[in-house]
Amino acid sequence: MRSNVKILKAFVTVLLLPMAMSSFSQEAVRVNVNLVNVAFSIRDDHGALVDDLSKDQVDIFEDAVPQKIAFFARSSDVPLTLGLIVDASGSQDHFTKQHQRDLEMFLKEVLGPKDRAFIVCFGNHLRLVSDLSPSSGELIDRLNAFQKGSSRFPEIGPKESRDLGTAFYDSIFYSITEKLANESGRKALLIFSDGEDNSSSHDMMTTIESAQAANVTLFSIRYTEREHGRLTARNRYGIRVMGRIAKETGGDEFDAEQTDPHNYFHLIGEELRHSYELAYYPTNAVRDDTFRKIVVRPKQAGFTVRCKTGYFSRELRPPADQ
Repeated sequence: MRSNVKILKAFVTVLLLPMAMSSFSQEAVRVNVNLVNVAFSIRDDHGALVDDLSKDQVDIFEDAVPQKIAFFARSSDVPLTLGLIVDASGSQDHFTKQHQRDLEMFLKEVLGPKDRAFIVCFGNHLRLVSDLSPSSGELIDRLNAFQKGSSRFPEIGPKESRDLGTAFYDSIFYSITEKLANESGRKALLIFSDGEDNSSSHDMMTTIESAQAANVTLFSIRYTEREHGRLTARNRYGIRVMGRIAKETGGDEFDAEQTDPHNYFHLIGEELRHSYELAYYPTNAVRDDTFRKIVVRPKQAGFTVRCKTGYFSRELRPPADQ
């Protein structure tokens, strides 16, 4: 009998050992492997989006070194997770109704049945007006409540003592780190603002880096109030900021006063739906805090690509909830 028990224990051990090793291996991969994700769009020589490429038709380079594509998908195959960041500071008082109309138009025209969106409104506080929701009606209702003066909405980010009223960079940074960093699929922020900041604890480059690291594309919808019909120095600074954060993350910028919202929302929706996601394990696995330049190159001549310019190779940190 004792001999039979030993044989049974040995048999069970043989069965469980591969399972234990498999579990250990998966945990090691999840924690230690640095997979770089890249969202990008491609247009042909006529400016039309190209949505029928395979991974064999593009090359990816990091610091001019070819990389092997480990994952490739069209964005039409993955859901969208979107953040709508609305400037509610004093410089945007003139545009409050336009913000609301444009946001409602976007949600009705672009948000699909499998997509989710959240809304953050900011001045010197960052208010989570609506958490992630697939319902455009719910999002619009909560935005209406905020515009009518309701203060029941929670803040995102740590408590900050801000004397002035525009935390532009913080609104983007904390929307990425707290709402989008751990989401999968296609991720983007639409930022309705003039790009001016006077009370954030983060700067422009830190904000761009957070978006690049989380593979979040930023789209700037700019509302600039001119003084006596002329741009001020602050206006011009905000315009450069809005353009820079979009370009560095693979997004685009739009002047809300010069472009019909139906047109630019159509362009944004088209860009998000007809783009691609790829991922690779970098040949240079050293995490030395240096910036790694990314280039996605189509094999067909005449095609142009929009994607993030690169990322900083940093030590991986576990998610905040672990």
